[in-house]
Parts: sequence; structure tokens; C-alpha cells
Amino acid sequence: MWLVGRPLPTADAPHQAIGKAVGLAVFASDALSSTAYATQEILLVLALAGTAAFHYVFPISIAIVALLTIVTISYEQTIHAYPGGGGAYIVARDNLGEMPAQIAGAALLTDYILTVAVSVSSGVAQLTSAYPVLYDHRVVLSVTLVIAIMVINLRGVKES
Repeated sequence: MWLVGRPLPTADAPHQAIGKAVGLAVFASDALSSTAYATQEILLVLALAGTAAFHYVFPISIAIVALLTIVTISYEQTIHAYPGGGGAYIVARDNLGEMPAQIAGAALLTDYILTVAVSVSSGVAQLTSAYPVLYDHRVVLSVTLVIAIMVINLRGVKES
């Protein structure tokens, strides 16, 4: 608590609200970044496979666009069905029961951890490619960024 202060009371959450344009820019990045990492890695594998696998690029690109469309429609339906808020756990509990809700909760925790790990790894890889002098310090950079993200996330409302 001494580092980031007390969590903000949930009652103060409306005062911490952001507009739709800023919200879209901030919160859409999760789904978009995951898709961007996947696309980069898929195309890297295809590039390594050479021209023999080049004909897979277009179908894979179509599949990625379809996946983004499905995720967008799913989010929109969830927002309309749960206007007061409701994440994967609440939606799964209400529609599927307790066990699927717990699986969704565990998947969310795993996603939170992996999103930070993949984002930091990718960011440090991009940083060290731009500034090769930092290459030997990539572990320290990664740990520092993870700690910074942790501190930023600890300073928030009590309820996610």
C-alpha cells in the first residue's frame, strides 16, 4: 500500500470513467494486440517455409479477419446483454453454470499473465532491434517493464 496508496473505493469508479473514444483505444488493444502477435508469428513461419507455403497467406489472413469479426460481435452482444458490466466469469456463470464460470475465471487469469509476458517480450524485442546496445539488457528491461505494469495496475479500483 505504501507504494501505490489505498485502492480507490468502488463508489468513486464513476469519477474515474473515460469517454468512449478513449475507452475504445485503451480496451480494444487487448484483442487487437493478441491478433497482431499471432499474425506476425504465422507470417514468420510461412516466410521460413518459403514459397512452398506462400499460398497459405491469403486463407490465413481471411481466418484472422473472421476471428476478429467473431470477437467483435461477441463483445457487442455481451455489452448489450450486460449493460452494467459483466466479464467472462459473470456471463459464463449466468448462462452455463458454476464450473464453466470457474474455467473462464482461470482462463482470464492465465490471459492476464500471458498478455503482459507477450506484450513485454514483444516490446523489448522491438526496442532492442532499434537500439542494439540494449540487447544484453533485455531481461532487466523486461522485468522492469513488468514491475511498472504491476504498479500501474495496483493503483486502481477495488473491483475489476
